[in-house]
Amino acid sequence: MSSLVLAFQNVDKVYLQSSGAELWALRGVNITIEEGRRIAIIGRSGSGKSTFLHLAAGIDVPSAGVIQFLGRDVAVLSEHQRTLGRRENIGLVFQFFHLLPHLTVQENVLLPGWIAGDETPSLDARAFDLLDNVGLSGRAGDPAQMLSGGEMQRVAICRALLRRPRLILADEPTGNLDDENSIKVMDLLLSLVRDEGSTLVYVTHSTELAELADEKWRLHSGILERV
Repeated sequence: MSSLVLAFQNVDKVYLQSSGAELWALRGVNITIEEGRRIAIIGRSGSGKSTFLHLAAGIDVPSAGVIQFLGRDVAVLSEHQRTLGRRENIGLVFQFFHLLPHLTVQENVLLPGWIAGDETPSLDARAFDLLDNVGLSGRAGDPAQMLSGGEMQRVAICRALLRRPRLILADEPTGNLDDENSIKVMDLLLSLVRDEGSTLVYVTHSTELAELADEKWRLHSGILERV
Protein backbone atom coordinates (compact mmCIF):
# COMPACT_ATOMS: atom_id res chain seq x y z
CA MET A 1 0.00 0.00 0.00
CA SER A 2 1.28 3.49 -0.83
CA SER A 3 2.33 5.65 2.12
CA LEU A 4 1.25 9.24 2.57
CA VAL A 5 3.92 11.78 1.67
CA LEU A 6 2.11 15.11 1.93
CA ALA A 7 -1.25 16.23 3.25
CA PHE A 8 -2.93 19.63 3.47
CA GLN A 9 -5.91 19.79 5.84
CA ASN A 10 -8.09 22.93 5.64
CA VAL A 11 -5.04 25.08 4.99
CA ASP A 12 -5.29 28.86 4.75
CA LYS A 13 -2.45 31.23 3.98
CA VAL A 14 -2.99 34.91 4.63
CA TYR A 15 -0.44 37.69 4.14
CA LEU A 16 -0.73 41.04 5.88
CA GLN A 17 -0.08 43.87 3.44
CA SER A 18 1.66 47.13 4.33
CA SER A 19 -1.74 48.86 4.30
CA GLY A 20 -2.94 46.46 6.97
CA ALA A 21 -5.28 44.65 4.56
CA GLU A 22 -5.26 40.85 4.42
CA LEU A 23 -4.30 39.05 1.22
CA TRP A 24 -5.68 35.50 1.10
CA ALA A 25 -3.31 33.33 -0.96
CA LEU A 26 -4.90 29.96 -0.07
CA ARG A 27 -8.36 29.17 1.30
CA GLY A 28 -9.36 25.87 2.88
CA VAL A 29 -6.98 23.75 0.82
CA ASN A 30 -7.31 19.97 1.20
CA ILE A 31 -5.17 17.43 -0.66
CA THR A 32 -3.46 14.14 0.18
CA ILE A 33 -0.55 12.91 -1.92
CA GLU A 34 0.62 9.32 -1.76
CA GLU A 35 4.09 8.05 -2.48
CA GLY A 36 4.93 7.62 -6.16
CA ARG A 37 2.11 9.84 -7.45
CA ARG A 38 2.69 12.56 -10.02
CA ILE A 39 0.45 15.54 -9.31
CA ALA A 40 -0.13 18.58 -11.53
CA ILE A 41 -1.54 21.82 -10.15
CA ILE A 42 -2.71 24.22 -12.81
CA GLY A 43 -3.61 27.86 -12.40
CA ARG A 44 -3.00 31.36 -13.64
CA SER A 45 -0.47 33.77 -12.20
CA GLY A 46 -1.60 34.92 -8.77
CA SER A 47 -3.78 31.87 -8.17
CA GLY A 48 -1.69 30.66 -5.23
CA LYS A 49 0.50 28.04 -6.95
CA SER A 50 3.85 29.33 -5.65
CA THR A 51 2.41 29.78 -2.17
CA PHE A 52 1.27 26.15 -2.25
CA LEU A 53 4.78 24.99 -3.16
CA HIS A 54 6.42 27.15 -0.49
CA LEU A 55 4.17 25.60 2.13
CA ALA A 56 4.76 22.08 0.79
CA ALA A 57 8.53 22.66 0.97
CA GLY A 58 8.38 24.01 4.52
CA ILE A 59 9.72 27.37 3.36
CA ASP A 60 6.64 28.91 4.95
CA VAL A 61 3.97 27.73 7.42
CA PRO A 62 0.17 27.98 7.13
CA SER A 63 -1.92 30.67 8.76
CA ALA A 64 -4.51 28.02 9.65
CA GLY A 65 -4.96 24.31 9.11
CA VAL A 66 -2.41 21.49 9.16
CA ILE A 67 0.30 20.43 6.71
CA GLN A 68 1.83 17.02 7.30
CA PHE A 69 5.00 15.95 5.49
CA LEU A 70 6.05 12.34 6.01
CA GLY A 71 3.74 12.23 9.02
CA ARG A 72 5.08 15.33 10.78
CA ASP A 73 3.17 18.56 11.34
CA VAL A 74 5.25 21.19 9.55
CA ALA A 75 4.01 24.08 11.69
CA VAL A 76 5.40 22.67 14.96
CA LEU A 77 8.91 22.32 13.54
CA SER A 78 11.51 25.04 13.95
CA GLU A 79 12.84 26.81 10.88
CA HIS A 80 16.08 24.84 11.28
CA GLN A 81 14.19 21.53 11.43
CA ARG A 82 12.19 22.45 8.34
CA THR A 83 15.41 23.36 6.51
CA LEU A 84 17.00 20.02 7.39
CA GLY A 85 13.85 18.16 6.38
CA ARG A 86 13.80 19.96 3.05
CA ARG A 87 17.47 19.22 2.44
CA GLU A 88 17.09 15.53 3.23
CA ASN A 89 13.73 14.76 1.63
CA ILE A 90 12.78 17.35 -1.00
CA GLY A 91 14.18 18.18 -4.41
CA LEU A 92 13.31 21.53 -5.99
CA VAL A 93 13.09 22.37 -9.69
CA PHE A 94 12.61 26.01 -10.68
CA GLN A 95 11.57 27.81 -13.83
CA PHE A 96 14.87 29.68 -14.15
CA PHE A 97 17.27 26.74 -13.57
CA HIS A 98 19.47 28.53 -10.96
CA LEU A 99 22.66 26.85 -12.14
CA LEU A 100 26.04 28.31 -11.22
CA PRO A 101 27.37 29.23 -14.68
CA HIS A 102 31.10 28.86 -14.02
CA LEU A 103 30.81 25.43 -12.39
CA THR A 104 30.81 22.40 -14.64
CA VAL A 105 27.61 20.56 -15.47
CA GLN A 106 28.49 17.73 -13.10
CA GLU A 107 29.50 20.11 -10.31
CA ASN A 108 26.10 21.78 -10.52
CA VAL A 109 24.42 18.39 -10.10
CA LEU A 110 26.66 17.65 -7.11
CA LEU A 111 25.82 20.89 -5.25
CA PRO A 112 23.12 19.44 -2.93
CA GLY A 113 25.54 16.70 -1.88
CA TRP A 114 28.30 19.20 -1.18
CA ILE A 115 25.95 21.35 0.90
CA ALA A 116 24.88 18.30 2.89
CA GLY A 117 28.51 17.29 3.42
CA ASP A 118 28.21 13.88 1.79
CA GLU A 119 31.00 14.11 -0.80
CA THR A 120 31.85 10.54 -1.78
CA PRO A 121 32.99 8.74 -4.93
CA SER A 122 29.56 7.12 -5.09
CA LEU A 123 27.97 10.59 -5.27
CA ASP A 124 30.13 11.41 -8.30
CA ALA A 125 28.96 8.18 -9.93
CA ARG A 126 25.35 9.02 -9.07
CA ALA A 127 25.64 12.46 -10.70
CA PHE A 128 27.22 11.00 -13.82
CA ASP A 129 24.53 8.30 -14.08
CA LEU A 130 21.77 10.92 -13.82
CA LEU A 131 23.41 13.00 -16.53
CA ASP A 132 23.69 9.89 -18.67
CA ASN A 133 19.96 9.26 -18.20
CA VAL A 134 19.17 12.72 -19.62
CA GLY A 135 21.69 12.47 -22.46
CA LEU A 136 24.23 14.89 -21.01
CA SER A 137 27.05 12.69 -19.72
CA GLY A 138 29.17 13.92 -22.62
CA ARG A 139 28.79 17.48 -21.32
CA ALA A 140 29.61 16.67 -17.67
CA GLY A 141 32.89 18.62 -17.71
CA ASP A 142 31.59 21.65 -19.62
CA PRO A 143 30.79 24.93 -17.88
CA ALA A 144 27.04 25.16 -17.31
CA GLN A 145 26.93 28.51 -19.12
CA MET A 146 27.62 26.69 -22.40
CA LEU A 147 24.31 24.80 -22.30
CA SER A 148 21.03 25.63 -23.99
CA GLY A 149 17.93 26.38 -21.92
CA GLY A 150 16.55 22.87 -22.37
CA GLU A 151 19.89 21.35 -21.39
CA MET A 152 20.11 23.59 -18.31
CA GLN A 153 16.72 22.40 -17.13
CA ARG A 154 17.76 18.79 -17.58
CA VAL A 155 20.78 19.48 -15.37
CA ALA A 156 18.51 21.15 -12.80
CA ILE A 157 16.33 18.02 -12.73
CA CYS A 158 19.40 15.83 -12.15
CA ARG A 159 20.44 18.14 -9.31
CA ALA A 160 17.01 17.82 -7.69
CA LEU A 161 17.17 14.02 -7.88
CA LEU A 162 20.78 13.63 -6.72
CA ARG A 163 20.11 12.69 -3.08
CA ARG A 164 17.07 10.53 -3.89
CA PRO A 165 14.47 12.80 -2.25
CA ARG A 166 11.05 11.45 -1.34
CA LEU A 167 9.33 14.47 -2.89
CA ILE A 168 10.11 16.58 -5.96
CA LEU A 169 8.48 20.04 -6.14
CA ALA A 170 8.65 21.77 -9.52
CA ASP A 171 7.60 25.39 -10.03
CA GLU A 172 6.72 25.98 -13.71
CA PRO A 173 9.64 23.70 -14.70
CA THR A 174 9.16 24.37 -18.42
CA GLY A 175 8.00 27.98 -18.17
CA ASN A 176 11.25 29.32 -19.61
CA LEU A 177 11.37 26.90 -22.57
CA ASP A 178 9.79 26.82 -26.01
CA ASP A 179 6.92 24.43 -26.72
CA GLU A 180 9.06 21.65 -28.18
CA ASN A 181 11.54 21.64 -25.31
CA SER A 182 8.72 21.97 -22.77
CA ILE A 183 7.21 18.64 -23.78
CA LYS A 184 10.62 16.93 -23.94
CA VAL A 185 11.70 18.17 -20.51
CA MET A 186 8.36 17.39 -18.89
CA ASP A 187 8.34 13.86 -20.32
CA LEU A 188 11.87 13.40 -19.03
CA LEU A 189 11.00 14.68 -15.54
CA LEU A 190 7.97 12.40 -15.28
CA SER A 191 9.97 9.41 -16.49
CA LEU A 192 12.88 9.99 -14.12
CA VAL A 193 10.60 10.49 -11.13
CA ARG A 194 8.81 7.24 -11.95
CA ASP A 195 12.08 5.33 -12.32
CA GLU A 196 13.44 6.81 -9.07
CA GLY A 197 10.28 6.04 -7.12
CA SER A 198 9.90 9.65 -6.02
CA THR A 199 6.70 11.66 -5.69
CA LEU A 200 6.24 14.70 -7.91
CA VAL A 201 4.13 17.83 -7.51
CA TYR A 202 4.46 20.35 -10.31
CA VAL A 203 2.65 23.60 -10.93
CA THR A 204 2.02 24.83 -14.44
CA HIS A 205 -0.18 27.16 -16.43
CA SER A 206 -0.26 24.64 -19.31
CA THR A 207 -3.28 22.33 -19.56
CA GLU A 208 -1.31 20.19 -22.02
CA LEU A 209 1.49 19.55 -19.53
CA ALA A 210 -0.97 19.01 -16.69
CA GLU A 211 -2.61 16.18 -18.64
CA LEU A 212 0.62 14.16 -18.33
CA ALA A 213 0.19 13.74 -14.56
CA ASP A 214 -1.60 11.01 -12.60
CA GLU A 215 -3.83 13.64 -11.02
CA LYS A 216 -4.74 17.16 -12.08
CA TRP A 217 -5.84 19.90 -9.68
CA ARG A 218 -6.77 23.51 -10.33
CA LEU A 219 -6.02 26.53 -8.14
CA HIS A 220 -8.24 29.57 -8.60
CA SER A 221 -8.22 32.51 -6.18
CA GLY A 222 -6.53 30.33 -3.57
CA ILE A 223 -9.13 27.51 -3.78
CA LEU A 224 -7.86 24.06 -4.84
CA GLU A 225 -10.19 21.67 -6.66
CA ARG A 226 -9.67 18.27 -8.30
CA VAL A 227 -10.18 18.42 -12.06
